[in-house]
Amino acid sequence: MKRLLLLALLLSFFYGKAQIYDPVKWTATVKQVSDTDYDLIATATIEDQWHLYSQNVPDNGPLPTTFIFNGSEQYLKKGNTREESGHTVEDPIFNMEIKYFETKATFVQRIKVKGEKGFRIDAVVEFMVCDNTKCLPPKEVDLVFVVQ
Repeated sequence: MKRLLLLALLLSFFYGKAQIYDPVKWTATVKQVSDTDYDLIATATIEDQWHLYSQNVPDNGPLPTTFIFNGSEQYLKKGNTREESGHTVEDPIFNMEIKYFETKATFVQRIKVKGEKGFRIDAVVEFMVCDNTKCLPPKEVDLVFVVQ
């Protein structure tokens, strides 16, 4: 009985010490750029020591950051989602040259509103983050853009 109690205490200690990493926080904003054009701006705030990968990475590399915008008759996407310049480095985990972002990353999708304003656009961003020793599994986050 003492052994079971000791085992239970040890397991609860290690379970309590397990960390759940969530090093990226996303925000979604909208900026009007003309009467009909708007920028949907997704901003990632990244904790120190972590990096978020670009939308464009080499084959056999990490999962690229991808955006999926739910279609609607209320707007039309104009071009692809743009991203900042970031850093291009020789990545020690994947042993290849990869572009990634540290601290903050901004992604912009331009849209053209086809009718009345006052609607929302639901989107999903899928991404992967790593530090210098490990990578976290890919994650999806819902984003909501309100066009007014």
